Amino acid sequence: MTLNARDIMVQDFDMIDSDAPVAKAIEMILDGKVRASGHKTVSLIVIDEFRKMAGIVSMFDILYHLRPSFLNYGIRGEDLSWQGQISKFIGELESKKVKHIMSKGPVSATPDEHLMILLDRMIKNKYRRLPVIENDKPIGIVYLSDVYHHLFSNRMRQFSRTRAKD
Repeated sequence: MTLNARDIMVQDFDMIDSDAPVAKAIEMILDGKVRASGHKTVSLIVIDEFRKMAGIVSMFDILYHLRPSFLNYGIRGEDLSWQGQISKFIGELESKKVKHIMSKGPVSATPDEHLMILLDRMIKNKYRRLPVIENDKPIGIVYLSDVYHHLFSNRMRQFSRTRAKD
């Protein structure tokens, strides 16, 4: 069986403009689609004014940028008082643009790349998703959880039927 990115990619995915406010990204991720595998989407492909992929914004990116930037310089969060601060941090984050917090230059795949190439790239780099790009534009996303579901769900059903006959 030969499987390429185009065979397993999700084509119904959410995109957001790089100039959109982070508040819109937060809302879109909260209302994310549940895929056939049962997993909920927690990221958006960010596009520029030409509809080319500019990056990805994920739940991780949003939570990372919710934290004050001084925590990135070795200051330990447990040494500080956070009383009454979260609302302030959320307000500051929501006023930013997606382009300020997105992950830039994400690794991607082409539609004709073999599943094992994608799987190797994802496992070695601990990627949960790979955008599929054609002519610099996103046409799909391969999710690690969907690869797992695709490979093993039918196999397990067949195994269960075989055991039931025994």
